[in-house]
Amino acid sequence: MTVQEPLTLQRVGPLIAFAEVSLNLGRTTILDSVAFQVEPGSIHALVGPNGGGKSSLIKTLLGQMPHQGRLSLQWPGEPGVIGYVPQALEFDRGLPMTVDDFMAAMCQRRPAFLGLSKHYAGAIGQALERVGMQDKRKRRMGALSGGERQRVLLAQGLIPSPQLLVLDEPMSALDEAGIQVFERLLQDWRQAGITVLWIEHDLEAVGRLADRVTGLNRRVLFDGPPRQTLTPERLLTLFSTHPRTNGSAA
Repeated sequence: MTVQEPLTLQRVGPLIAFAEVSLNLGRTTILDSVAFQVEPGSIHALVGPNGGGKSSLIKTLLGQMPHQGRLSLQWPGEPGVIGYVPQALEFDRGLPMTVDDFMAAMCQRRPAFLGLSKHYAGAIGQALERVGMQDKRKRRMGALSGGERQRVLLAQGLIPSPQLLVLDEPMSALDEAGIQVFERLLQDWRQAGITVLWIEHDLEAVGRLADRVTGLNRRVLFDGPPRQTLTPERLLTLFSTHPRTNGSAA
């Protein structure tokens, strides 16, 4: 009898290492010696209170904010593509911008008013299909629901095909159908070996879907598998205004 070895997923995403990363704006400490790692090809959630530094940490990763300490991406080969999905989209809803127009503006250098370039048309169509928005490509962005706009934001984060995805509360505006789409995408990214750093406030979703979770309230209060770290005591400490200095870590 032959025992088949389990298939090992190829990891195309990088390892992310935060080493004593600090950020101060004036006299305000935003991040205080943040240190943890995101394993390559993993779904890593970042949780914590509003104002706890989650989005600021993401901005340091994307090179948008100065910081102290060391932040490194260790790619398995040549540096790959980083995709980013913001929490929300602010725009004038009266603009006559269709979904196709928005995707063209975000994904190609050619001016959006000239339409989709042949180079990106196929990829844009596939991305919209994956998020269930293929049939609404000619709808105005301002006429979409909040959940539909969030799906379009997810689609733009897939072009070009990323090896690292940074998600800032992507579930915040999604309806039930959109949440199912997002959960399927997470599974696809895990199977593809893509590294995902995911800010999320839905702790139940984090517990089900993340491989690892870091609790951040200016500094790291815990870091480990969700089942071990998302305990009532640790969550109480995490979401308190002034976290205790001796917050335990897993």
